[in-house]
Amino acid sequence: MPVLGVGIDLVEVAQAERMLERWGDRLLRRLLTEAERGYVLRFSRPAKHLAARLAAKEAVYKALQGVAGSRGIGWREIEVERDSEGRPSVRLHREAAEIARAGGVVRISLSLSHTELTAGAVVVVEAD
Repeated sequence: MPVLGVGIDLVEVAQAERMLERWGDRLLRRLLTEAERGYVLRFSRPAKHLAARLAAKEAVYKALQGVAGSRGIGWREIEVERDSEGRPSVRLHREAAEIARAGGVVRISLSLSHTELTAGAVVVVEAD
């Protein structure tokens, strides 16, 4: 399958902590889906997991730039999920799903990593 795009992003955990301190639940509701909020908030240090999701969403957005209409994709239209073994994946919702389908996207691969200081994500978007 041909690669349509690759995206990478890094987010400092301290930046995510500052954002959480300043805007709290309002920030989470604006940027994350309900399932993502539940996942992030179950940890003693939610900023680390928030940073990973923000990096993933930005990396997906960057990887989709080769697909027409992708500039209007919203934060909650990109959802980071985990399977039963903890592997991350991406699910697109609403307009993002329609744009991807119309652009021939058949697979979005996601890799996440984080330390105490930084969270990073790499995304590869493949077409049919």
